[in-house]
Amino acid sequence: MRIVVLTGGIGGARFLVGVRAYARQIGADVTAVVNVGDDVRLHGLQICPDLDSVMYTLGGAADPERGWGRVGETWVVKEELAEYGAEPSWFGLGDKDTATHLVRTTMLNAGYPLSQVTAALCERWQPGITMLPATDDRLETHVVVDLDGQRAIHFQEWWVRYRGDVPTHRFVFVGADKAKPAAGVLEAIAAADVVLVAPSNPVVSIAPILAVPGLKEAVVDGPAPIVGVSPIIGGAPVRGMADRCLATLDVEVSAAAVGALYGARSAGGLLDGWLVDEADAQAAVPGVRVKAAPLWMRDEEATSAMVAAALELAGVEGGTA
Repeated sequence: MRIVVLTGGIGGARFLVGVRAYARQIGADVTAVVNVGDDVRLHGLQICPDLDSVMYTLGGAADPERGWGRVGETWVVKEELAEYGAEPSWFGLGDKDTATHLVRTTMLNAGYPLSQVTAALCERWQPGITMLPATDDRLETHVVVDLDGQRAIHFQEWWVRYRGDVPTHRFVFVGADKAKPAAGVLEAIAAADVVLVAPSNPVVSIAPILAVPGLKEAVVDGPAPIVGVSPIIGGAPVRGMADRCLATLDVEVSAAAVGALYGARSAGGLLDGWLVDEADAQAAVPGVRVKAAPLWMRDEEATSAMVAAALELAGVEGGTA
């Protein structure tokens, strides 16, 4: 079996731990198509937060308390930059993390595409799955806000600096119109037996992936069933800022509303199936099969059971709940 997962962020990385575990049980291959909309260049370094979250988490190096960055991180570079008064002061780079960005940026400057750079970085971390950026091209999520008048700022500034607590109008995926799916992405989707949409932020993690021309079409027009996993449990996001992002789109913070935001594949949307938590068992999405299962990713075993439920909903061999 070939499983493709559309994913981004910390929640998506944790979900992939369960996907990898279940895939090993049934002898499946996993490819993660990862959001790059969070990517930003700071201090001359190319930073890819979602790719790194997935790589560090699956490589056993993620900080379990913060949920992001490297375990055992130190902050000497950050402190020295502060002494110089170097901006931006609101974004901190850990010393270990900086090494990753240095290697990535050096390779990118040498002409290697992001997909090849990611594969090279994964040689160290051995995530146990294939990791592909959604695109090798520049694609950044910017946010239109009111700050001394209406203007656009990078998503990282919106969230890290302002915590999303500024009047927000819309999200814009800069460069998406000219981007192409990264090497290997369309091939993985075409060969997939099932496509899973991770319980990641639908607005700033999954939407930038689907904004790459040709990528959503490849998923929707492909032969594989598509099952999404709700990032909302009992009317609240599992973690992160999904509630603030959904509010900007005037979408209710509920499992049913997020399922409807993705929409039914049969009606021009994305989903065949929608996995929700037992707390949302009454949720209904027009044209989409809905199944309830425990969605709290407490540990690898619980997350693996979620994946089994998703595959059962997809109707593919090996999915048992």
